[in-house]
Amino acid sequence: MIKVQGLSKIYGEHIAVDDISFEVKEGHIYGFLGPNGAGKSTTMNIITGYISPSAGTVEVNGFVMGKDTLKAKKSIGYLPEIPPLYPDMNVKEYLTFVAKIKGVEKDKRAEEIERVMKATDIVDMSARLIKHLSKGYKQRVGIAQAILGSPKVIILDEPTVGLDPEQIIEVRNLIKSLKGEHTVILSSHILSEISATCDEVLVIANGRMVACDTTENLLKNHKNVKTIKLNVKGAKDKIEEVLKGIDSLDEVKFIEDKGESSLFEVTCDSSKDVREDISFALSDARLLILEMSEETSSLEDIYLTLVKEADEAYEAELKAIREGADLDEVFAENDEAEAEEEAKEDLTEESDSDSKEE
Repeated sequence: MIKVQGLSKIYGEHIAVDDISFEVKEGHIYGFLGPNGAGKSTTMNIITGYISPSAGTVEVNGFVMGKDTLKAKKSIGYLPEIPPLYPDMNVKEYLTFVAKIKGVEKDKRAEEIERVMKATDIVDMSARLIKHLSKGYKQRVGIAQAILGSPKVIILDEPTVGLDPEQIIEVRNLIKSLKGEHTVILSSHILSEISATCDEVLVIANGRMVACDTTENLLKNHKNVKTIKLNVKGAKDKIEEVLKGIDSLDEVKFIEDKGESSLFEVTCDSSKDVREDISFALSDARLLILEMSEETSSLEDIYLTLVKEADEAYEAELKAIREGADLDEVFAENDEAEAEEEAKEDLTEESDSDSKEE
C-alpha cells in the first residue's frame, strides 16, 4: 500500500530524515512513534506530498509521489496536528467545501458527507459553527474531512493532542473503526496511544528508523530485562556485597535505607529465574528477605532502550566527524559488533534448544 525507499530530508546542515525505508500493508493501523523532533511529521508530510524529499521515493497505492502526484494524493486522507478547519463555517458547509476540493461527484456529495458524519458521530453537530465546537469534536471533524472520498490511506498526525481522557478514548475508538476499509498511519510520541490502537509500530529517532514490527514481536525479539525489587533486613554494605556476588545478576542498585532494612533493585535477563539464587545467597549470609517483587520490561522500556541506543549511535557518529575519523570504519565497527551480538544470541538459542531436546 505504501512503500518508502531511502527517504531523506535535509534543511541546510540539519538532517531531519535520514535514509528511511519501510512498507505499510493494506488494511492495518501503523503507529509512527518517536520523541519530539525525531522526524515523524517531516516523514508524514513527505508521504502526503506536502513537501518534497531531498532523496528517496514514496509510492502510495501504486502511484509514485513526484511522478503520479495527483493520483497518489487522491489516495490519501490527511489530518495534520492542527486540523485545517474554517472556524466560521458550520460542519456541513465545511465538509461540502472539502468534498468539492477532493472532486467528489456532485450527485454523490450529500450521501458521502452524511456517511462521514455518521462514521465520526458528528451528525448532531452538522449545523454548529466549528469555532463553537469542543476540541474533541474539532478532531472528529478533522478526521471526517480526512476520510471524505474514501481514500485508501489515512494519515493522522498527533490526533489526540490537547484532548481530555474521555475525548482520547473516543478518538481512539474512532481510529480503530477505520481499520480494514482504510490503511491508517498514526503519528504520536505517546507510547500508550500507539500500543492501544495500532497493529504495528515504526520507531524513529534522530531522523532514522530504529524498529518496524508488531508490538508482540518487539517484546519477543528485543532482549527483555527483568527488574527485581528486594527489601532485605540487615546492614546495607553486607547486602550489597552478597548481591554483587551473584553471577546471574546484571546490575545491583541501592534504592533506600528503611532503618532496619535496605531496599535494592537488581536486573537480569528476563529468561532467567534468579529468585532461588538470590534467596540462597542471602540465606547463607543470614540476611532475611522481607519482600521480593519482579517486573518484566514493557513496550515502553523497549522503546526507551531503542531511542537511547539510537541517540548513542548518533552522538558517536558526530564525535567521529568532529575528530575526523573515517565514518565507513565507524559503521563497519558498529555492524561487526551487532553481528557478534546476533551470533551470541543464535548460539544461546541453539544451546537452549539442544538442552530441551536432551
